[in-house]
Amino acid sequence: MEKHWKSVVHRSICDYFFEAQGKAASPDDIPPVIVTPHHYLINIYRNQLYLVAVVTTEVPTLFVIEFLHRILDTFVEYFGDCSESTIKEQFVIVYELLDEMLDNGFPLATESNVLKELIKPPNILRSIANTVTGKSTNVGSILPTGQLSNVPWRRTGVKYTNNEAYFDVIEEIDAIIDRSGSTVTAEIQGYIDCRVKLSGMPDLTLSFVNPRLLDDVSFHPCIRFKRWESEKVLSFVPPDGDFRLLSYHIGAQNLVAIPVYIKHNISYREGSGGRFEITVGPKQTMGKTIENTVVEVTFPKTVLNVTLTPTQGKYTFDPVTKIMTWDVGRIDPLKVPSIKGNISLQSGAPPPESNPTVSIQFTISQLAVSGIKINRLDMYGEKYKPFKGVKYITKGGKFQVRT
Repeated sequence: MEKHWKSVVHRSICDYFFEAQGKAASPDDIPPVIVTPHHYLINIYRNQLYLVAVVTTEVPTLFVIEFLHRILDTFVEYFGDCSESTIKEQFVIVYELLDEMLDNGFPLATESNVLKELIKPPNILRSIANTVTGKSTNVGSILPTGQLSNVPWRRTGVKYTNNEAYFDVIEEIDAIIDRSGSTVTAEIQGYIDCRVKLSGMPDLTLSFVNPRLLDDVSFHPCIRFKRWESEKVLSFVPPDGDFRLLSYHIGAQNLVAIPVYIKHNISYREGSGGRFEITVGPKQTMGKTIENTVVEVTFPKTVLNVTLTPTQGKYTFDPVTKIMTWDVGRIDPLKVPSIKGNISLQSGAPPPESNPTVSIQFTISQLAVSGIKINRLDMYGEKYKPFKGVKYITKGGKFQVRT
C-alpha cells in the first residue's frame, strides 16, 4: 500500500529498502534510516508490518519515527489490532485517516479524539451501508469541537454516568545477564497508560512519592511542562478515553533489581548429542508472584531436535527456526520449575562452538521494579467525585541470559 502527499514518488525508490531488507538477518537489523541519492527512507517494524516514510529533505528522524508509531497506534485504536489482513479489510478508512493525519506532508490531526470525530470508527451497520450505497459514510459531517481549542486532545461536552480514572504503571526490564549470573546491563522502559472517563472539562494533578526517579521522560502534549519542571507534579486536562500519559527510561547507571534468575547447564558431546538443563526461579520480587513466564532458546543450526522433560508447563521446538519455547506459566517459589533432556545434533557435524542465549518473558502484578509510586490524584474544575485506581505491572522486555 502506498500514499503520496506533496508529489508522487516512483515506487522504485522502495528497491533501496528491499535491498537492505534482503541483507538483514532479522527485521531489527534493518537500518532505521536509509540514505538514497535524492531521498531518505525512514522505517519502523511493528506487528509484522513495515512502515516506510520517503522524505525529500532533511527532517528530525525521531520526529518521523514517532509519527509512524502514532499511525500504527491509531490503527490499533480504530480496528482493535493492526495486521496486514486488517489493513486490507479497512483500506478505505486507512486512506481517510492518512489524509487527515498528514496535510501536504505535515502532521495535522494525530489525536484519536479529533480523528474519531472526523473519521468514524468502523462498525457492522456502517460497513453494510457503505456496501449497499457504494458511498463512504465514515467521514464526519461537522468539524471536531476540540481541534480549534487550546486542548485539541479533548472534545467538548463529554458526559458519563460513572466518572472514573485508571492509571496503569507498566515497566519493562531490558537486561543482559552473563554466564555467572552477573548483570552486564539492565534498563527499565516504563510508561503510564490511562483510561480516563470523566464528564466536562476536568483539570487533574498527579503527584509521585519519589519523582526524582523520573529523569528521562517523554510526556503527552496535555501535560504542563513548566509545572513539572518547578514542582515535579503532573498537571493536565486529560484526553477522553485511553491514552499514554508519559513514558520514561531508567538507565543502566541506576541499580535495577533483577526479579528472576536462570540456572543453566548446556553441554555438547563429540558425536551426535548433548545435555540441556534450565531452572527458572524468583530473585528480587518483593514477595510478588511471577506469572506468564515464557523461556525461549534459539539453538544452533546443527541441532536436529531436542527431547526435554519439563517439571511444569509445556514446550515446543521448531525444527526450521531451531527455537525451543517453554511456556512455564506461574512460578511457585517453593517448587521452582526446571526443564532437562537431550540435544540431537546432525550426524558428523562438529559440536557448536558457543552455547545459545536464553530469552525470558514474564509478568509481575502489583510491582513497579524501579520503585516509582503514585502518591495522589486531585481533580479541579468539576464538582463530582471520580472513582480512581492505580495498577503496577513489571514485565520482561528484551531480557537475555548468556550461557
